[in-house]
Amino acid sequence: MIEFIAVNMAPIMFASLIIFLLLGYPVAFALAANGLLFFWIGVELAPYSGGTIHLSWPLLNALPDRFWGVMSNDTLLAIPFFTFMGIVLERSGMAEDLLDTVGQLFGPVRGGLAYAVIFVGALLAATTGVVAASVIAMGLISLPIMLRYGYDRRVASGVIAASGTLAQIIPPSLVLIVLADQLGRSVGDMYAGALIPGLVLTGLYMLYVLIMSIVKPNSMPALPKEARSLGSGVTSLLVALLICAGVAYAAHVYLTPAYGENADILGATVGVAFIYAIAVLDKGMKLNVMSRLAQQVIIVLIPPLALIFLVLGTIFLGIATPTEGGAMGAVGALIMAAAKGRLNMEVIRSALTSTTRLSAFVLFILIGSRVFSLTFYGVNGHLWVEHLLVSLPGGKVGFLIAVNILVFVLAFFLDFFELAFIIVPLLAPAAEKLGIDLIWFGVLLGVNMQTSFMHPPFGFALFYLRSVAARVPYLDRVTGKQIAPVTTGQIYWGSVPFVGIQILMVALTIMFPQMVMHYKGAGAAVDPNSIKIEVPGFGAPGQNNGNGLPGLQLPGGNPFDGKPADQGGGQQNAPANDLSQPPSFN
Repeated sequence: MIEFIAVNMAPIMFASLIIFLLLGYPVAFALAANGLLFFWIGVELAPYSGGTIHLSWPLLNALPDRFWGVMSNDTLLAIPFFTFMGIVLERSGMAEDLLDTVGQLFGPVRGGLAYAVIFVGALLAATTGVVAASVIAMGLISLPIMLRYGYDRRVASGVIAASGTLAQIIPPSLVLIVLADQLGRSVGDMYAGALIPGLVLTGLYMLYVLIMSIVKPNSMPALPKEARSLGSGVTSLLVALLICAGVAYAAHVYLTPAYGENADILGATVGVAFIYAIAVLDKGMKLNVMSRLAQQVIIVLIPPLALIFLVLGTIFLGIATPTEGGAMGAVGALIMAAAKGRLNMEVIRSALTSTTRLSAFVLFILIGSRVFSLTFYGVNGHLWVEHLLVSLPGGKVGFLIAVNILVFVLAFFLDFFELAFIIVPLLAPAAEKLGIDLIWFGVLLGVNMQTSFMHPPFGFALFYLRSVAARVPYLDRVTGKQIAPVTTGQIYWGSVPFVGIQILMVALTIMFPQMVMHYKGAGAAVDPNSIKIEVPGFGAPGQNNGNGLPGLQLPGGNPFDGKPADQGGGQQNAPANDLSQPPSFN
């Protein structure tokens, strides 16, 4: 029995960790306690393991170095920066302004509020990267309006919860930072690879709303005319966009001789700045050149878009690292909050408190995972997992299907941080051995982990929405009518179609890997048949040996022609080496 336990220490250790987590122990402490407990057991059972356990008490001396490696990791600095940026932006009222303005823009369309929520969810994802902030903000602002104008409660709650989870796959996502760190890959490459899948997923959400608006038109009516306070003015907005494009093109042409490839970005910046200045002047001086709708859309949308470019644009262009981009984003968020008059010590204190809490949470999980991995690797657990996964039937496809099913099932009980720190380090070696690109694999896991926020019973996005949705009937402040509450069952059922869409996105990512692999760039096409390797032969000075290359000279002549150096085998008058005697170093 002792020999059996010693030989199978790795699966027993992994199963014990799952039991600890299911019992509700904190993740960081469960990892560390499990690692230390099995380290002691492994040391005692090492003589009975037949060489499969490589643990001894001096190995614990490696823990301080492993902890220091976690704390000195520059990549993880991006987590507090992006968290701080997101919380400051959420406190600045940006989400409220965006939802109100974009809701007015899409209002005349059936399902317009749902489109607005998805669009704003994508924008918030690209600026905040925090699911809780996005879901709570949209739940507080949009849900009462959607219920006021007759939206189906399942559709409304599902759209809000799903749009908030876009913050997990659209850069600058915190989960992508963690995945890149655990996979040993660049955060910038992970961001570039995840961008298109994130946008495609946003498009699938909108496609679902379009289908529902056709199949069940009464489930998402258009805003009534009296609710559209900004009035009409789409034509004015289109004209403003055309002027912006014209100015951008003219600036691009003018700047191309001086700035080359960067002229297109600079030209677009000039065009956007021009139309933004016109909108601000038009509103401030009451010139009424633009419609109120066009003014509001331009003034509200351009600052967050500029912040997105400041953060993601500089990362993708190679100007800044993700950590530097996060720092610039945090400063930009403070500037935007100050411009709206929302920056005060209470906002800063709240943002710093939340940022410290999340950063400490991540750091303690990482430290616990280092203790666990030290023991797990000492009992050859990594080899057990690798052999188990690599030997699955179906090769790469079988591996991907099994891994995605595993992550999907575990996501019912674990959140994305726990999955990233516990499961991903075990899967990465097997994926790399099968020749799977780890950036693509990371994005695929990121899309899958997104479901952990959505599916019952432990979807955190559902909990966030439940915390702000009405639990009892209330009187609407605009219409004065009594509005029925939103039940937990309606929130859960509303999330089901979007979980299905996320699973579809996982399948699309597997079927069309180029959505992610574009991060490598096109590269130069090379025909392997055109590659020719020529090695110079041995010969006398000036002799080209028939291939156009001079002869390779060695001391003492050419060892293959049997001639001394003075007979053409090498340099003239070079003494031949006497190999019968040991070399002299005098």
